[in-house]
Parts: sequence; C-alpha cells; structure tokens
Amino acid sequence: MGTLFIGSSAERDVSDLENFLEVSPMIRRACVVVWLCGILALTSAASCAQTKSVAVLATDSGVATEALRDGLRDALKAAGFVEGRNLKWVSETASTDEQQLNQRALNLVLSRPDVLVALSLPAAQALMKHTKQMPIIFVGVTDPVQAELVPSWSASGTNVTGVSDLLTLTRRVTLIRQVVAQARKVGVVYNPADAASVVVVREFQEQLTKAGLLMVEVAAVRATDVAAAARSLIGKVDVLHTFWDPHTQAAYPGLVKVANDAKIPLLAADTASVQAGALAAFVITEREVGAAAGRQAVRILRGTKPGAIAPEVLSRPQPQLNLAAAKKQGVTLPEAFLKGAVIIVK
Repeated sequence: MGTLFIGSSAERDVSDLENFLEVSPMIRRACVVVWLCGILALTSAASCAQTKSVAVLATDSGVATEALRDGLRDALKAAGFVEGRNLKWVSETASTDEQQLNQRALNLVLSRPDVLVALSLPAAQALMKHTKQMPIIFVGVTDPVQAELVPSWSASGTNVTGVSDLLTLTRRVTLIRQVVAQARKVGVVYNPADAASVVVVREFQEQLTKAGLLMVEVAAVRATDVAAAARSLIGKVDVLHTFWDPHTQAAYPGLVKVANDAKIPLLAADTASVQAGALAAFVITEREVGAAAGRQAVRILRGTKPGAIAPEVLSRPQPQLNLAAAKKQGVTLPEAFLKGAVIIVK
C-alpha cells in the first residue's frame, strides 16, 4: 500500500506540474530566457578565456616600422588571431629618450600581455629591464647576440627570442661586385651612437677585407652631418654603401645628391633607400621580417616557450634596382643582374 501511495503521489505531482506549465506561458518563456542567458554567459566566458593580447613597443614611426607592424599583424591574422575578436592589440611608440622609453616599456609590462614585441634594439633592451618572465620577441635587431639580447643563435632558454634582419654581409659584398665590378674602396657613412649601426659596420669591414676590398668609414652623429660626411669621401672611394639608421634616412636626399653629382654609385640595404635614390640593394623587406616575428608570436600564443624558439635569420634576399639612379650615377648594369632583379624605380 505504501508503495502505491507514493507512486500515486508522484503521478499527481507530475500532473500538477504539467497543468501549471500549460496555464503559465509566461513561466515557460521565463525559463527559456534564463536557459538562453546561461548559454550566452558560458559562451562569453569561453570567448574571454580564448582572447590573447600582444603589446608592441617601437622607437620610430617611419615607413619601415609600420611595415614591421603590418607584417606582424598579417601573420597573426593568417593564424586566426583577429584584433577586436580574439586578439587585444596594443602598440606604443616612444622616443629613444631613455626615461620616456623605460616608462613606456614598464607600462606595457604592467599591462601583462601574452607577448611583448620590440620593433628595435632600444625597445627590446627597455622591455628586458622590466621582465624576465613575459615572452619578448625582438624584431629587426641585426645581431641580437652581440647586443646581448640572447646568449647565442640557438634557442636561449630565456623569455626572449626574435627575428634578425641580418642579411649575410657577404651578400652585400656580392652586390658590390655585381654592380660595380671594378670597385676597390667602399665608403660608408654611419652613426657611431647607434649600436646596431656599429655592429653592422664592423662586420661589413671584416667581410670587405676578406674580399680584398677596403672600407673607408666616416661618422655622422647628427642627421645634418650626413651630407657633409658623404662629400668628404669624394675622390677617396669607388662606391658608397649605406645601412639603415634614423639619421641617415632623415638626411638621405642630401646623400643621394652627393652621389649623383660626383657620379659615385650608391648602394643601400633597404627598399626605402632605393626609392629615395640609391642605385641598388639586396633586401629582405621589413614586412617579411615582421611576418616572421608574427609567426613566432603565434607559436608562443599557442603554448610554445620563447626560450624553445631559436632566433631566426631570413634568407633569400631580393635584388632591388633604381634605374634612374643608375643613369645619374653613371652605372651600366649587367643584363644578367637586371633579369633577376625587381625594378623599384624606372
């Protein structure tokens, strides 16, 4: 009897509940709303959990830096990390003033992004002062070992990795041989206060010496010194070669005028300089360098430790030419070289 009583009671309870819901459509709707809200809340929480953050620090706002940023974004987007959807993107530009740069770097570190990206050597050094744990990717630092960002070109085991824009300088010597075969003395204008420039110039000197060429260097500490420094090389060199630094870029039109007027072939290391009047350059584009750094960022965002990623050096440089500059500087380019080059300016 007890069992039958309980069963009957349960049946009445179910029946009562069905009747209650039948006569209470507002209750049904409320239940559905609550259920949907729960699903949306769970979906939102999952989305927030999947959102990653990348913080970028630069010390320059020029075309080259923007190309690095664009390449970085390209690689992140290609991997499915889209700003405003599942990626928080923060980008800061500071001057090379040490106090301002350090403050900007500290602010980015305190924001605790998943990856910190430095678009210059000073930016990388500033970030490294403030964290030994957060992943840092340097971008476009020519020699990160010499600059003491990493202990070697192997995976560092630290929180730092990145992409070098080092184009094996033997290739630059090859460019000189291909464009100005008779050259013996190579003039270089550089900024001795720029650490990256000093590293490149010293290595370039070693490679020129090995090839039986002589480097004649002249310092230009300020942008206003660049044209005068170039003029001082007239009659002393067979070819001029520039490397990228902010001072040289700022004064490049004056340097180009010296080369054109004196009929000295002017070679460079970047597309912007070829566009501005240099005759030729072997180039790994800033966008390519930025994209390589973006691919490293993707690996880190997916769980790889930065210390397990070896610093990367891109290969396969592209010869770029300015035919108008070749004419002004009195250079006839070999047909074989022309066939494999990209004409930037006709």
